[in-house]
Amino acid sequence: MDAPTQITHRADLRDYLAAERTFLAWIRTGLALMGFGFVVARFGLFLQQLRFVDQAPAAPSYGVSLWFGTALIAVGVVVNLSSAWRHIRMLRELDQGKLADSGSLNQAAATAVFLALVGLAMAIYLVSVRGSANFQSEGGRRKPWRRQGWELSTN
Repeated sequence: MDAPTQITHRADLRDYLAAERTFLAWIRTGLALMGFGFVVARFGLFLQQLRFVDQAPAAPSYGVSLWFGTALIAVGVVVNLSSAWRHIRMLRELDQGKLADSGSLNQAAATAVFLALVGLAMAIYLVSVRGSANFQSEGGRRKPWRRQGWELSTN
């Protein structure tokens, strides 16, 4: 008559609160990615406006910053959606008394590697844009800094 009974204990309140804190941290990360993506996307427009004010003859295209910014916004959306999905899954596992897996480490590592690659690509892009701007200014014998009649030399 001794039937094996399986006792499942519901998780402690601290586990639920820890899961909620982790979820909110991922939401902040996603929002920060989206905000930074918006700034990067608008950076190209800012550079075009600076060249227009400076009355530069040939304005190069700064469309790459639009793509970097859009990619960061998209990653922010993906981070928010995946964190919501993971949070719901974790709450269900806590309700059932299961030990929730730590898949957050995979998500964090993937986000960190992606941001490192985007940062490296943006650094290469900015160096190449600056290099082409210096080449154009030296060819036209223009000084790169001119504002309200004052000319500043970089030499």
